[in-house]
Amino acid sequence: MLPEFYQFHHPTKVIYGEGLVNDFAHEVEELGVKKYFIVSDQVIHSLGFIQPIKKGLEEANFVITGEFYDVPQDASVEAVERISRHAGDSGAEGLIAIGGGSVIDATKAANFVFSEGGDLIEDYSGAATLTRPLKPFIVIPTTAGTGSESTLVAVIYDVANKTKLAFSDKFLLPDLAVLDPLMTQSLPPGLTASTGMDALTHAVESYVGVDSSPHSEALAVEAIKHIFKYLVRATDKGDDLEARGGMLIAANMAGSSFSHSMVGCVHSMAHAVGGLTRVPHGVANAILLPYGMEYNFEVSKEKFAKLAPVMGVDVTGMSIDEAAREAIAAVRNLGRQLNALDAIPVRLRDAGVPEESLPTIAEAATEDGTIVYNPRDVVAEEILIHLKNAY
Repeated sequence: MLPEFYQFHHPTKVIYGEGLVNDFAHEVEELGVKKYFIVSDQVIHSLGFIQPIKKGLEEANFVITGEFYDVPQDASVEAVERISRHAGDSGAEGLIAIGGGSVIDATKAANFVFSEGGDLIEDYSGAATLTRPLKPFIVIPTTAGTGSESTLVAVIYDVANKTKLAFSDKFLLPDLAVLDPLMTQSLPPGLTASTGMDALTHAVESYVGVDSSPHSEALAVEAIKHIFKYLVRATDKGDDLEARGGMLIAANMAGSSFSHSMVGCVHSMAHAVGGLTRVPHGVANAILLPYGMEYNFEVSKEKFAKLAPVMGVDVTGMSIDEAAREAIAAVRNLGRQLNALDAIPVRLRDAGVPEESLPTIAEAATEDGTIVYNPRDVVAEEILIHLKNAY
């Protein structure tokens, strides 16, 4: 059945190619400004990824007005404020984010204040607070997980309140995303696996979400297919550039999918786990995805059954219930394969989550904005059951 109404908005230009980060200046010309401020983190800077990118842009007569490398593991309100202030003081006309989801989200959120002024939380909390485009924004992802280079969402950690804040607006979408598998080649197995499972969570949750559409579903399905084909390979052999490229593309498609249909209870639990116990977001999603699917089973089993063949399951002769359960089993098995490579944990206890925190996490999950898009109501008592199963 087709939805009565939906919309799909994806103005970000995506370019893909090995070695592309060293020669994409001609794409930047289209954005119409010459002065850019670079945002990254200390790890990416120490790996030497920034200098070749700067050199290529400067040889094409672009000016790098300044650089910021102090984005923490979870993009924080403080980091966002510092980025916007330093970028403004430098005389920049646009922003370039080089990094994973935290770097990209921090730069996205900084573009609010960098472009329009004001206060991040007071003026831009929630959704659709902007009335016009922000300043030019280029993203070069160094992980294949968040897909933040193709989403209209930024998630920022409020350290004082130990909670994650979500900002959403179509004008947050980057103008240009540069996908280069060489930028993810040095990603260690743990980050490769956790960010890849983050992308899988985006795809699965967007596929069954209440705002899913033919456009978002098509992207989600293709992303899931790529992840099951390439994630274990990329984790096991980091120099497999085909697998690295496949995961970059998968994360981008999953990001675009969930940017339109959003995510649900897996993310509500993961946000609570991350906010309260500091477990990295991708790790939390990796652990919780099969349990979130079980929570939504009765209302989403027909869609789960359709995903089973995409995950490599032969569903010949199976009922809808059987095929749907096989899809959940396939997700769980993928996590176990990655665990066997010592890449990610499969239980909350192994990620350092205290058992006594589970009731608080369940309550916090019901207050997360993602519950609006989950295909069934998110109830703390029932979520707690699945958190305990995941423990």
